[in-house]
Amino acid sequence: MSMKRVLILLGLFVLLATVGKAQNNWKDIDGEYINAHGGGILAYGGKYYWFGEHRPAKGFITEVGVNCYSSTDLCSWKHEGVALSVSPEAENEIGKGCIMERPKVIYNKKTGKFVLWFHLELKGRGYEAARVGMAVSDTPAGPYRFVRSMRVNSGIFPMNMSLSDRNMKWDWDKYKEWWTPEWRKAVEKGLFVHRDLKDGQMSRDMTLFADDDGKAYHIYSSEENLTLQIAELTDDYQGYTGKYIRLFPGGHNEAPAIFKHDNIYWMITSGCTGWDPNEARMFSAPSIWGPWTQHPHPFIGPGAEKTFGGQGTFVFPVSEDKFIFMADVWKPDSLMYSRYIWLPVEFDKAGIPVIEWKNNWKPR
Repeated sequence: MSMKRVLILLGLFVLLATVGKAQNNWKDIDGEYINAHGGGILAYGGKYYWFGEHRPAKGFITEVGVNCYSSTDLCSWKHEGVALSVSPEAENEIGKGCIMERPKVIYNKKTGKFVLWFHLELKGRGYEAARVGMAVSDTPAGPYRFVRSMRVNSGIFPMNMSLSDRNMKWDWDKYKEWWTPEWRKAVEKGLFVHRDLKDGQMSRDMTLFADDDGKAYHIYSSEENLTLQIAELTDDYQGYTGKYIRLFPGGHNEAPAIFKHDNIYWMITSGCTGWDPNEARMFSAPSIWGPWTQHPHPFIGPGAEKTFGGQGTFVFPVSEDKFIFMADVWKPDSLMYSRYIWLPVEFDKAGIPVIEWKNNWKPR
């Protein structure tokens, strides 16, 4: 192992010793609060780039855009600026007052482009639009150029939806009342997939995952936050191939974070309780396409049943066997000052992920 790599890992250990606690005052090298919520990290060119939502001190609409910070050791972060700014044009889809959430960036080796995807809600429409936005840049920190927003895979059924469910004819008047046994069964069989088929599937809380073979995937909460979906991206990471699946219809999962260890895909999600923390869920699969199996949540320690007060956003692979679970401790009265939890992902003897609360953790 190179000395540079050793120093980076030592820096990580120091970071986790500190960040094992939810950070009240995590500041950048200029002494300003790090404002990068719902975010993720990209490693490129010997640096780490942390992208996240710039949240306002009051309210929850997007007034600035997507922030970017860089670091060489995962400890000290420099504010690189706003990677994707809101548009000054009121009619623009990303005009000031829209909602931009869960930004993630992946690098495409074939095109040399950095591709940013994010959950987008249009100005003045609350969470009705449920779109995904995409932007590109020639450099990791940006600025990124907004390309378009969309719903997902319009006119296409999921690969794992049966022919009989695809051919269902729905009497929509029968399902105006939610949460009845009949309504739940209809959701499982694709009620909302059919409703949204023409315009495309809803996409809210989301993440990206780039696999070892160069394929990349968009994982998102869909169908009114009731069902997860995984959609394959095109080779340039800027569109969809049309291949996608539904996971756990009616399961009410959001905030997906996915990673791969020993050829097993793992995904950690949260339930849907607004800004309030809840008990996380964990799933695994031998293939990105499944079958996916649910496990008990991976957290150990005080507050484990509520994800230590946080909500996951990303699992960052530092190396082949070292991962960081990233979460936000939301503070709805002032989202700008929402705190962060970073903890190491470890594995038990059976290879199951374990995320333990570590006060003042130090490397063994």
